[in-house]
Amino acid sequence: MAVSLWRSRNASSALNLFTNAVRRFSSEVTNTSPRSTRESMMNQMIYSDINSQIGSCMPLSVMRIGTIIHTIELNPGQGGKLVRAAGTSAKILKEPTSAYCLIQLPSGVKKLIDSRCRATVGVVSNPSHGDRKLRKAGHSRWLGRRPVVRGVAMNPVDHPHGGGEGKSKSSGRWGRGSRTPWGKPTKSGYKTGPLKRRR
Repeated sequence: MAVSLWRSRNASSALNLFTNAVRRFSSEVTNTSPRSTRESMMNQMIYSDINSQIGSCMPLSVMRIGTIIHTIELNPGQGGKLVRAAGTSAKILKEPTSAYCLIQLPSGVKKLIDSRCRATVGVVSNPSHGDRKLRKAGHSRWLGRRPVVRGVAMNPVDHPHGGGEGKSKSSGRWGRGSRTPWGKPTKSGYKTGPLKRRR
């Protein structure tokens, strides 16, 4: 009986300590301005080792130039959309002091992203994912990948590139190039959609 009373008292005291700490933290957060919060986070990052932050998810505005990141949001609070494939990472190119942050994606493209968006520090795991060799054709089917058949190997009823002797539709040198059923070219970047109106 005495032991159970002692345990319940200890549990209630621990709970009281925890709730007091949460109240104190919330009052500190509400009393401080966003700028002072950002400065305090930056000061903590300066004195801490980068390896201790790997895996941390935080806004781009509190990160430093040259940080390697992944799982980047496009809009604040939307969730990670960019750089999620195995072994990929992006890099912050300019100090994110303004409303936008310049990031270099794995493809080499440089993109401006809202500094309020969050990202995870580090590189996505399993970098050897792309080096995996498939043992047989069935292995590709197990992964849900269906065969890709070239259009020039089909018949005219199946594809605009189909028909003819050999690869006759693949080149425009020996007559008309490959056309759609409505007569528009299917290759060389020919624009078939409605043109955007210039401002």
